Amino acid sequence: MTDLSTSTTSSSPRVAVVTGGARGIGLAIGRWFLAHGYSVALLDIDGATLDQAVAELAQPAKLLGLHCDVSKPSQIESAAKAVVERFGRVDALVNNAGVAVFKPALQTSFEEWRTVLGTNLDGAFLCTQAFGALMVERGSGAVVNIASISGLRASTLRVAYGTSKAALIHLTKQHAVELGNAGVRVNVIAPGPVETEMAKLVHSVAIRSDYYDTIPLGRYGTPEEMANAVGFLCSDGASFINGQVLAVDGGFDAAGVGLPTLRRGMPVPAADHA
Repeated sequence: MTDLSTSTTSSSPRVAVVTGGARGIGLAIGRWFLAHGYSVALLDIDGATLDQAVAELAQPAKLLGLHCDVSKPSQIESAAKAVVERFGRVDALVNNAGVAVFKPALQTSFEEWRTVLGTNLDGAFLCTQAFGALMVERGSGAVVNIASISGLRASTLRVAYGTSKAALIHLTKQHAVELGNAGVRVNVIAPGPVETEMAKLVHSVAIRSDYYDTIPLGRYGTPEEMANAVGFLCSDGASFINGQVLAVDGGFDAAGVGLPTLRRGMPVPAADHA
């Protein structure tokens, strides 16, 4: 039976750090860790939303909310100190914080490019430097990066976002090779479309229909399904999994190009055998 709990011989529970933890996938991941006995530090640039999330979770003894811009080294250093002062250890890091600019490649400014790369890639690098070092000192731990299906396959309007997520996947492998020597595992999930508040705002009916046609399971994923995958990769049940990319996408990447005509059950013309 897979053990997803906090099996530790010390009196203190395991500690998870989740960036971008105020809403959506990050908040769902925070809930998963709390439900499985971890103490949790949620980092987010949106202080007001973070404070609201911490209040709603209502577990002050096990939860720490830190207003933090992951693209700023000094803020990451301060956050790491605060986590150690509060909980004394770090066992899991989830680099979830991310931003997106959806514009044609030739219309994406360098400032927009740097904003996306600064959060999605630099942020994961900086957080792994700070919190990964704490795990290396202990000789154990797990890092999970949140990439995207856009890091595995190109699409329109994603020159910055897709590139940042592809780079994050390779950064994962680099860290897995080096930190694995110290007993720290590093993996990455690549979510497909997920039913978040942001998706509800920006995905039109036509876009949703296109995704339904392309995803074999015929629906969006949920934040909780992403959290379950992350939780497993951080658990003892994944103790020999390192440097891997897990597409949590309902089969989106496996399907390649969607064929709406076939999905609608229309008859396929017989092959013309010469």
